[in-house]
Parts: sequence; structure tokens; C-alpha cells
Amino acid sequence: MNYCDSYEKAGRIASQVRENARKKYHVGTTVFQICESIESEILELGGAPAFPVNVSLNEVAAHYTAEPNDSLVVRDTDVMKIDVGVQIDGYIADTAVTISYDPKYYALVKVAELALSEAVKLANTETKASDIGAVIESTILKQGFKPIKNLSGHSLERYTIHAGKSIPNIRTIGPSFRLSANQAYAIEPFVTTRDGDGVVYEGKVRNIFSIASRKPSKDQDADLFLGQLWSRFRTLPFAIRWITEFCEESKARILIEVLLKRKNLHAYPILVEGNGKIVTQAEHTLIPSNKSNRITTI
Repeated sequence: MNYCDSYEKAGRIASQVRENARKKYHVGTTVFQICESIESEILELGGAPAFPVNVSLNEVAAHYTAEPNDSLVVRDTDVMKIDVGVQIDGYIADTAVTISYDPKYYALVKVAELALSEAVKLANTETKASDIGAVIESTILKQGFKPIKNLSGHSLERYTIHAGKSIPNIRTIGPSFRLSANQAYAIEPFVTTRDGDGVVYEGKVRNIFSIASRKPSKDQDADLFLGQLWSRFRTLPFAIRWITEFCEESKARILIEVLLKRKNLHAYPILVEGNGKIVTQAEHTLIPSNKSNRITTI
């Protein structure tokens, strides 16, 4: 299977599990059950999770995944972002959907989808990232909402979720890169209410990590643990609940703290809307060609 086939297969699986999640009624279900169910479905379909499924509620815009046996339950008033990553041989599809059972937030959900639709229509190898940001912002503002200005889409590389290039969700000034043919990008508008801050800040919860360095930490247990992490996840993000398959939870948490202090690991704190307002998200992965683009997660 070549890299194009791997991207396509990852996209098909990601799209299928996203749409299955969209159709389900999640009220009364724990975040743990949602994450585990989606990740199991990815494996059953022949893929592997590219990162722990994110289930971020209400003012939490991103980066919440279930703790081991997480008891957090989805309520009918919650606005839930489900962010899914699938990889085939390291080639990644990244996609997200927002689910709300409260009609009060239907328009907020819809505008994220609309902004994404307008952005992917524009995207090809002639398109500047700044132009995508401008159309996302314009679409959101016209509907009476605010974009989250310090969250962005991103380029994807093999085994790398954020590969160095950012696609803004707002109009930007100054130099901007053009999308490259055969390069994968994730476009992901985040939207909040008119009275939101339009900025997210790091919260205290952090339960997603990735390897930043394999340099020996000089702690024998920590170095052995780091080797186990590398053999399973390489540079892709992982969750504490994944580690409990091979390491007791309390010990894993201690070793993670050691590796964070030595800068062997990078943590992904939850991202919270600055005024505590509801956030919605929509996301596709695409690969531009000269005159159009291939949306792998459609």
C-alpha cells in the first residue's frame, strides 16, 4: 500500500467512525465509554488511533480525553466535540464533529460546519493559508459568532499530527504559505458565541502526552518506560488509559512526571474558552492537487 492509499484508507475509517458517533445518542454515557468505543471501532475497521479520541464538552475546546474509568457523563445540555484521528502506517486522517441535543446551540454547531465547508471549497495548491483563514473568519462573523483566533488547522506528516505549518481560523496579515500538492492538511474552524473571548487558555487537566525526546533521563525506570512508550506510540500522542495496558496507573503517573520534568514528554493541557463560553468545532483532512483538493474524511 502506498502513502496515498494509506491516507485514503485512514480517511474512510475516520469518516465512518465520525458519522457513527454523530448518529448516536450519547446522553447518559460516560466520556470513557465514548472514547473506548470509538477507538475500538477504529481498530475493528483496520486502522489505529492516531491520537486518543478527544471528547471536549462545552467551554473546553480541545484536548480532553477520558481518564482511566472516567465517570464524567454526557448531559442533554452539553455541547460535545468529538475529535478523531486514524492512522494507517503512520499516515493520518484527522476529523471532528460537534454534537448538541439542545436546540439553543444548533446554530453554533452549524456555523462551524459551514465555515469548514467554505474553507475546503477554496483549498487547492493556488490557495494561501491566510486566504483560508479569511474565509473562515468571514463566514463565522456573518452568522453572528466569533472564531477562536488562537486555534488553527495544521499540516500533517507521517507519524506527526502537527507538522509545522498552521492554517489560521482568522484573517492574518503578512507572509503566508501556499498549500502544497500531495501534502495533507487538517482544516478545523473553532467557533464561540458573540460574547465569548475568542481565545482559549490552557486548563489544569492534562491527560494526553507525546514523546518529545528520547535522550536518556538518567532514571532507569523512566528510561525503560520511555522505551515502552516509543515502541507503542512513536511520536504520536497517547493517553494515560492506554498506558495501563502495560504499566500500573499510579506508577505510570509518577514516571510521566519524571519524563515531563526532563522534557522527554510533551503534555497537551485542555484548552478552555477565555470567557467560559461554548465552543464548537468541525474538521476535515484534505490533500490539495493543482486545481482542486481531495478530502480524505468526507
